[in-house]
Amino acid sequence: MRPFSALSTVVLDVPVDPDAPDARKLLLDELGKPEYAAARPTLIDRIAQAIQDWLGSFQGPADGSVPNIFPLVVTVLVVGLIVAAFFVFGRPRLQRRSAVAGALFSDDDDTRTSAELRSSAQRAAAAGDFVVAIEEMFRAVARQLAERTVVSVTPGTTAQEFAARAGRTFPEHGGRLARGARSFDGVRYLDQSGSREEFDEVSALDRDLLSARPARLERVADSGGAL
Repeated sequence: MRPFSALSTVVLDVPVDPDAPDARKLLLDELGKPEYAAARPTLIDRIAQAIQDWLGSFQGPADGSVPNIFPLVVTVLVVGLIVAAFFVFGRPRLQRRSAVAGALFSDDDDTRTSAELRSSAQRAAAAGDFVVAIEEMFRAVARQLAERTVVSVTPGTTAQEFAARAGRTFPEHGGRLARGARSFDGVRYLDQSGSREEFDEVSALDRDLLSARPARLERVADSGGAL
């Protein structure tokens, strides 16, 4: 029996004239039967029909006129552009953290500029806190070289690694950079209290590097451990 014939039979078999709610319930009960559900197109059926219609749009008209190939041309062009971009620019990568705005010898993401780090160091020195003062001033040294794109400091670069690389860029300041790194490590990791003399030396190094001309440019490679 066809679905609509069955529906007609049910409606004709009703002995009374049902009101609107009863009629709606009878209709829903009838449409809920398996034969009606089987007659509905499934999601797969709708997808297959859509693909079939799309492919059929590329076929030539029955009257022999010129077919509309614009959708096919657009599809080919889009795919070609994607493939070309892949070969030209390579696989898309996540944007890397800026070397200038990354952490400096710490586990935290520190985005302060060299001027801000320098001011923080000077305030700490004025308060007699040479632990913070030396840490912040040595970070200011590294930050200003990163801002000048002379030496790139990436998260994980240690103070000793930075000093060694910066020393190759500024050979005349290599010894002072190494001493500054040792002062930084001493107050940060060895519980040393620091001194006014150590702070003044790192501060003078920062001032001198501001006007120093690099002998060579070298970028710092990524390092495994963070300081």
